[in-house]
Amino acid sequence: MTQASVGTQDKSRNPDPRYNMLTIGVCPDQWGVWFPEDDKQIPWEKALDEMAEAGFSVMETGPFGYFPKEPKRLTAEMAKRGFRVVAGTGWGILHKEEAWAETEKTFRAIAETHAAVGAEYIVHLPPLFRDDKTWQFVDDRVLSPQAWNLYVQNANRLGQIIKEDYGLKMVLHPHGDSHIETPEDIARIFEATDPAYVNLCLDTGHIVYGQGDPIEMVKTYPDRIDYVHIKAFDPDLVRQAHEEDWPFGEAVARGASVTPPAGEPDMQKLVDALAELDKELYVIVEQDLYPADQAFPLPNAIATREYLAQCGLGVH
Repeated sequence: MTQASVGTQDKSRNPDPRYNMLTIGVCPDQWGVWFPEDDKQIPWEKALDEMAEAGFSVMETGPFGYFPKEPKRLTAEMAKRGFRVVAGTGWGILHKEEAWAETEKTFRAIAETHAAVGAEYIVHLPPLFRDDKTWQFVDDRVLSPQAWNLYVQNANRLGQIIKEDYGLKMVLHPHGDSHIETPEDIARIFEATDPAYVNLCLDTGHIVYGQGDPIEMVKTYPDRIDYVHIKAFDPDLVRQAHEEDWPFGEAVARGASVTPPAGEPDMQKLVDALAELDKELYVIVEQDLYPADQAFPLPNAIATREYLAQCGLGVH
């Protein structure tokens, strides 16, 4: 696929103009990547080549350090394959005073690189209370009132730094096994934070995992949804995961994250709901696949992109 032809894929050219505000993209999660470095993950050059082959041209870079951190090299590698970078991603602890210096340092580094390559968003992923790999508890499952208040204070503080110092927008990302998982958690954080600095990355899969309804959430938070991760989870496995208290990583290992049209949400209804917001949105295709058989992501991503195009997101 040529660079020019890849470039036509990111923006809908659907005869129905409702969908033309939605721009499809991809990130390394769709290729089974959760960590900057891990011997179970596909090498970044191969993943990037395959992402272009699958027909994507908009990129969220995923774990900082998986792709090159140096802006000129990152720009060159992306441009060579017809990509433009729209977002970076970072993990950072907000609810512990002693962790703030490291969180700020990490996000300043991510923001500096991504501002330099023309990105618009930084996605804040909450730290998990169970480790991604060992599945052991590493933090309190429920935050104390003091820790929660600090979480809110530092979310606003970090969003302000990212906006005022780097010209980027920060979006908080709900996540399984984190302190922002359920609809109640999400309502609580967005009632408390300042929309000038903190808004929502609507991750449809994690909202299903948190036993919420992403389509209802679109209707509830039309002004706070600035960015979207689109993916599906198997509701039966989600139910079992919560009933048996599986770690999130175990749920993924057992196949809870599925390829649309399998699972929830209903993608046609979701895309329609997003289109009805009538605002520009990046909609980033994801599927939690770590660790993935390296032969699986490419055909799986092609099938996903083609199905979403049938729903109005992107083009064939």
